[in-house]
Amino acid sequence: MKARHCHPLVIWLVALATIFAGCATPGTTETSGASGAAGVRQTAGAGDATGMGPRPSPKEFVPLRSLPDIHFDFDRYEIRADAAKVLEGTADWLRTNRDVLILIEGHTDERGTNEYNLALGDRRARAALNYLVSRGVQKNRITTITYGEERPLCTSRTEECWSENRRAHFGMKSR
Repeated sequence: MKARHCHPLVIWLVALATIFAGCATPGTTETSGASGAAGVRQTAGAGDATGMGPRPSPKEFVPLRSLPDIHFDFDRYEIRADAAKVLEGTADWLRTNRDVLILIEGHTDERGTNEYNLALGDRRARAALNYLVSRGVQKNRITTITYGEERPLCTSRTEECWSENRRAHFGMKSR
């Protein structure tokens, strides 16, 4: 009886396909932004896999002065000391106002590719989410979305302007 041997290339391709199939990001939806820009991603938070129903639409959230933006260093998503102070206040406000859901928008400056900036904006929004959860805010009250470079606050091509655009922005809505 002759033994059958698989060609090494076939084995390698099957292994590679298996690896890539496992790399999909669950819970991510690609949509069109309010400005019509493609590639905006909504992730995590209220109503996703927690059994709380569908995620609220970002259009349902409104800005609130009690929830100021936090800012990030260039090409970074780590929470800075000044941002931590802001997030402490945000966490206090959210613990007091338990009937409120929040949206965290991740934004970047214009430098970098669209795909890179969408991923960086997502990491910024998730960093803010994780900080708030670590301070006692329920994760199922928070939805994150990334706009990357698609919604700048400032359009001048200066470092000062770019630093304004590297932010996490907060919106709220009642349950």
